[in-house]
Amino acid sequence: MTRLFNDPARFTDDMIEGFAAAHPEHVRAVPGGVVRARPTRAGKVAVLTGGGSGHYPAFCGVVGPGFADGSVIGDVFTSPSAARARSVAEAAEAGGGVLFLFGNYAGDVMNFGLAARQLEGDGIPARCFAVTDDIASAPAGQTARRRGIAGGFVVFKTASAAAEAGAALDEVVRVAEHTNARTRTLGVAFDGCTLPGADAPLFTVPEGRLGLGLGIHGEPGVSEDTLGTAEDLARALVTGLLADRPAGTDAGGRVAVVLNGLGATKYEELYVLWGAVARLLDEAGLIPVRPEVGELVTSLDMAGCSLTLTWLDEELERLWLAPADTPAFRRTAPREPAADQAAAR
Repeated sequence: MTRLFNDPARFTDDMIEGFAAAHPEHVRAVPGGVVRARPTRAGKVAVLTGGGSGHYPAFCGVVGPGFADGSVIGDVFTSPSAARARSVAEAAEAGGGVLFLFGNYAGDVMNFGLAARQLEGDGIPARCFAVTDDIASAPAGQTARRRGIAGGFVVFKTASAAAEAGAALDEVVRVAEHTNARTRTLGVAFDGCTLPGADAPLFTVPEGRLGLGLGIHGEPGVSEDTLGTAEDLARALVTGLLADRPAGTDAGGRVAVVLNGLGATKYEELYVLWGAVARLLDEAGLIPVRPEVGELVTSLDMAGCSLTLTWLDEELERLWLAPADTPAFRRTAPREPAADQAAAR
């Protein structure tokens, strides 16, 4: 249950105020969300993440050098308005245009699309991209209908790194599209989440069961199954993702991996699960590259987790490993082999 709030109707506004006060070195609050504390260089593409609140660290927690330039924040599990999106874009825009990145939900597609058209009318190049990584929400032949869940983190990271490196707007969009096409996610819920001020969760899962294919806005899974061991769950997640491997990728190879907790699953549990996942990936001939295990795209207090695989090529691996410094995610530059050898002596 979400216990700490003042007026439930002001939960998001109060959260933004506290978030900006806690991280003044990274962000400043603007109408509609947050942007980087210090302006980016002239001509850089402004990459903006966005969606409803309730998903921290997504979306505002990844604003900072190497990652997003700003975040458009709606009410809990509610698409931000076009006015909010336009406000944040105008505060973050530095002359290189704007890219809105968000999950594939009708409200987000509509409102961010409207904001982009309004910005274009004002002479600011603006594009939108909706992430579609959730394999449970539509069959393989209908990937454009799929929801965006935790795999959006990888898409946001690579697109942001491309923009940080100086790529033009069309090139940053291409990177987002390329990453999304090679990204697959499958999630499970053990129990539902409760909105601020509500006295009951949005859904429940029977004891000893799990919901397979959950959403991140309080949507239950698309089916139920028995909750077995961590090994059983790891096998179900890995098998499901490998069965939906993107066309044109190798059966083996290098992958970005995100084992994501949804808000109420303890890190110790995630590491037990990761041990099994890592063994199964190794058996499949897949090499995890800087895997992330923890809470990156949550759903308030939902108990559950998701597994994301992104099949990397040389370009995507470089962007996945690029440095970033944000309130919720920090990555230093990869160590050179010579430095590793020197440290070992």
